[in-house]
Amino acid sequence: MTERPDESPLGLDAKLAWRRGALAFEVDLTLPPRGITALFGPSGAGKTSCLRAMAGLERDAVGRVSFGQTVWQDSTHRVFVPPHKRRIGYVFQEASLFTHHSVAGNLDFGYRRAGRPAHLDREGLIDRFGLRPLLERRVDGLSGGERQRVSMVRALLSDPALLMFDEPLSALDGPARTDLLECLESLHATLQVPMIYVSHNVDEVARLADHLVLMEAGHVVAQGGLQDTLTRLDLPPALGDAVGAVIEGEVVAYDAHDQLIELDFAGGRLWLPYRHERVGQRLRCRISARDVVLSTTPQTGTSALNQLPCRIVAAVDAGQSSQVLVQLDAGGCMLLARITRRSWHALGLPPGSTAWAQVKAVALGI
Repeated sequence: MTERPDESPLGLDAKLAWRRGALAFEVDLTLPPRGITALFGPSGAGKTSCLRAMAGLERDAVGRVSFGQTVWQDSTHRVFVPPHKRRIGYVFQEASLFTHHSVAGNLDFGYRRAGRPAHLDREGLIDRFGLRPLLERRVDGLSGGERQRVSMVRALLSDPALLMFDEPLSALDGPARTDLLECLESLHATLQVPMIYVSHNVDEVARLADHLVLMEAGHVVAQGGLQDTLTRLDLPPALGDAVGAVIEGEVVAYDAHDQLIELDFAGGRLWLPYRHERVGQRLRCRISARDVVLSTTPQTGTSALNQLPCRIVAAVDAGQSSQVLVQLDAGGCMLLARITRRSWHALGLPPGSTAWAQVKAVALGI
């Protein structure tokens, strides 16, 4: 997709409050005008409700929503732009397609309504998402993964100013999920309109997102750049399994014998399991705080292939009385380590001191 000449440089701002049963929602968001923003949090955090409210589908939500220069909602001044006039491409958890149309008919529905805009590469999107062999098929005969591919391309061809994807991979099996995630990764590099992507899967978020909004119990608890947000020390315990680092580097070597690749990044080099990467490719890697072991010196005789020199930045209680969360600086890249309080006291590593972070290669790779 290429950029529309009238696209605003401003992103989406939303300040809304509403209630669903016993859960009171109160969100205050400022999202960038480029890239993919992930709404992330545990099940029941309110991610889907938040997305629906920003789209205008939660009519009880009170407050203000603007996108670019346009005010979509302002309860104080009784302004409310209906959802179908907000130029949103919305993809639901379950693909909502016209069963009486073929795949081609579904794709062309929004494309025709948008006036077949010249800046949209219809044929390129069809090929990128592997839909060409399916164009003449009826959608009720497609697999779940194929239906979701059609739903995504249909949303892209409607010429949206904003894309909203609500856990589009959650109902898919492993191979279908992996294939579609790779399609979204390839789209990420060329996507000019912003996307808001809801997920409770941290690996999806790590692979796709540029900006991150963390939610818990109907509230936004943190927002910002992906790496900076996931390595904060003040995140609530409910997000404990997600905390860790997302680093980006370049594949510089491939070991065909052991099926490993070597990733070069600002903090050093890491060995990762090989999938289908090629030398020279840019790649993201998530290092969970639970998968980092600290030592005061580099180790020998260990199965951990990766050891990175780091500087201790800070440490806090990890929400459990027995654990500590340690923030590390590896060449300007922030890492986190979750270790026991006993180990922390035994290591005696004050802020500013040097340590070695050990990470098993099998723990890496998204």
